Amino acid sequence: MRGRWWWLKWLAGLLLCGLLIGEGIYLWPRLHESWKNLTDIHWGWVAACVVAEAVSLSGFGRMQKQLLHAGHVEVSQRRSLSVIYASTAMSVTLPAGQVFSTGFTYRETRRWGASPIVASWQLAISGVIAAVGLALLGFAGAILAGGSASPFTLIFSIGGILALFWAGHYATRHPTRIDAVVRWCVARFNAIRRHPADDGLQQVRDMITQLESVEMRRRDAVLTTLWAVIHRMGDVACLGFACLAVGADPRLAGVLIAFAFGKAVGTIPFAPGGIVYVDATLIASLTSAAGLPAAQAVAAAFVYRGVSFILVAMVGWVVFLFLFRGHQSGGLESDVALERAEAEQMRKNRAG
Repeated sequence: MRGRWWWLKWLAGLLLCGLLIGEGIYLWPRLHESWKNLTDIHWGWVAACVVAEAVSLSGFGRMQKQLLHAGHVEVSQRRSLSVIYASTAMSVTLPAGQVFSTGFTYRETRRWGASPIVASWQLAISGVIAAVGLALLGFAGAILAGGSASPFTLIFSIGGILALFWAGHYATRHPTRIDAVVRWCVARFNAIRRHPADDGLQQVRDMITQLESVEMRRRDAVLTTLWAVIHRMGDVACLGFACLAVGADPRLAGVLIAFAFGKAVGTIPFAPGGIVYVDATLIASLTSAAGLPAAQAVAAAFVYRGVSFILVAMVGWVVFLFLFRGHQSGGLESDVALERAEAEQMRKNRAG
């Protein structure tokens, strides 16, 4: 029997076919020259692409490890990196991949001993850092290209990160003040709902208690920023090396702009991995901003996406099948048991 929304699968398939046909029509005049560039490819630069992407993902794993360390959760780089590869594979290949990727990372960090708040905090901070890094790359590309860029972009991006680190540091150093603010906010919220003033206050306090376990010291902030820079610059280097692999001589500013545009467009959850529209954005940006002929831009985008999308997805799924497939079969039962154990421990702590 057909499900209620069976037609959505056909609609999505037709839209994807339409996108592929449209991209084929757009690229067809340039495919012959692009194929020539690919047949004359410099394999040393392709190897450099692979190394750069591996460094990028390793930096992301180190960043995740450092954030969890600030929450008193210790994990090895090997385990952190394996989750990064597996979650990235989910993100770029599954429909609504970001949702599956986030849920998978959350469950694994919980298995490492992170509380729900610490696990969520780590994911949120990682997302904010990634967004700010992307904005800074676009800003740097615009400045290097000689264009005008609002200084508010730079101030807002850096200020946002500093404000987050300062807020976390302040919360751990002044729990009494935080509790007073929380009590006032809960009372006002309950007054609107016409509930008792302390309704839900204990649950909020439990969440804050978990968050207080995060100690974002200066060293943690510096190392997190360093690994975030390595993560982004490794990915940018991969795109630059892809251009060199096809014999192009790109402008640095153009590479930064093309990378920022491609990643920004890739956040739109329209198709797995942003297939078609990310490729079109990269090709157009490399042509207009980096100064590549259209044929070289197509070939460079093909090499970059082959490494950062296809190769990473293949490695990620292999990692998932060997290391995490068994976790998923009993995932719901183990998650429920973990939540119950933590709730019981919380009750004991309150009673004590």
